[in-house]
Amino acid sequence: MDRFDKAYQDYLSNEHREITPIENKDGMRITAVRKNDDGDLIAFQTNTGEELDYKQALEAAKNGTLSGVDVFQKYGRDIIRSEPDGTKENNLDHLPEF
Repeated sequence: MDRFDKAYQDYLSNEHREITPIENKDGMRITAVRKNDDGDLIAFQTNTGEELDYKQALEAAKNGTLSGVDVFQKYGRDIIRSEPDGTKENNLDHLPEF
């Protein structure tokens, strides 16, 4: 199990883990995603080359460091999604995988 799978499993189980802070960069956005075997998004690559696990991406979205995404509540937890704009091509699920 790689670090992204581990972080996603921690997120699902709501286990507390220290979130590694990321540097605040203007215009940081998601350009590629990593999925697990079930097709769940578990990690994100940004235009700055950073690879964020799910919890890091959530924190970056919440604090405004990561643009182009929203955080909302579903299944009793915070979920990250692309900002709705009517374009399927820029939805997180349609981005290239890394």
